[in-house]
Amino acid sequence: MAQHSAVLDGVFLALADPTRRAVVHRLGRGPASVGDLAGAAPMTLPSFMKHVRVLESNGLIRTRKSGRVRTCELNRERFALVEGWLAEQRRVWADRTDRLERFVTDPEEQ
Repeated sequence: MAQHSAVLDGVFLALADPTRRAVVHRLGRGPASVGDLAGAAPMTLPSFMKHVRVLESNGLIRTRKSGRVRTCELNRERFALVEGWLAEQRRVWADRTDRLERFVTDPEEQ
């Protein structure tokens, strides 16, 4: 459970930055070279590469190098972890709001 939590923390940390979210959004349409991705970011290539490394180290993207071109693609399995966590949060909050509704509308609950 602690390892799962640490992985989830890393994923959310990686997604906390707007530049990294923009990269993830773009890669949702398909693989792209680092050069193409960096072209849309208002920073130097070395600065942009730090963002790529954060996304890659947290398992959100994979990169592969062919010659001089490094290509990035989404690791969709990692996003399943986030989907699972969000689904659990929805269940928790739905249960809480259902209990609150019963408390407010059922005179015997008061």
